[in-house]
Amino acid sequence: MTVVKNGGSGVKNKLIKNAPHTADQIASDAWNRPYSREAAAFPMKSLLEFKFWPPVARVDNVYGDRNPVCSCVGMENYS
Repeated sequence: MTVVKNGGSGVKNKLIKNAPHTADQIASDAWNRPYSREAAAFPMKSLLEFKFWPPVARVDNVYGDRNPVCSCVGMENYS
């Protein structure tokens, strides 16, 4: 397994910090990252054949990933 190293010097501009990269971000004309689009889209060679394109990037950074919000109705509505 080949892993691409993070590019750039700032903490906010690291490959892993900005992951996942959506297809819209990769295809955009505005690319201001210190690492290449190829490194962002395919950080491992195995992804060249089996790539999943996430529909959105991180939701509310890590907080949204770790604290999902349930929009279901309350359990009292099921009785």
